[in-house]
Amino acid sequence: MEPENRISNKALTVWKISGLISCSITWIISIAVLVLTIIFDWTYWVIGALVLISIIQSYLAIFLIPSVKWKRWRYEVRNTEIDIQSGIFVIKRTLIPMIRVQHVETKQGPLLRKYDLASVEISTAATLHVIPALDLAEADELRHYISRMVSVEEEDV
Repeated sequence: MEPENRISNKALTVWKISGLISCSITWIISIAVLVLTIIFDWTYWVIGALVLISIIQSYLAIFLIPSVKWKRWRYEVRNTEIDIQSGIFVIKRTLIPMIRVQHVETKQGPLLRKYDLASVEISTAATLHVIPALDLAEADELRHYISRMVSVEEEDV
């Protein structure tokens, strides 16, 4: 059974803006190559290939990947474990035992802050797990809940 909780709908907007920013870099490079092609009289198929690649990358990064990513991302926090599902083409499920959690924190970048979102980062000895783009209040509540559950687990040991 997959986890029940989804990340915020506003994550789609943030991911689309991030995709737009990354695509703008590709378009700038494509325009620079276009100018160089005209100046140095290179073969023109390079322009067509770059434009095609830029269009495909723009569609994937701005429209397709954010929506698929949002549909796949799920999480659930239980008393003894955290269940995270992620992935675009390959679905990854991660179960984190509460007893393995070392600390938990929220993180905001400029885009997340603009849309009142935050990511929850869960640290274990092995790695860092992230639940991205939750509403700020939900992220804070989740951070406090996990912190309390970790304290309860430590008392039981």
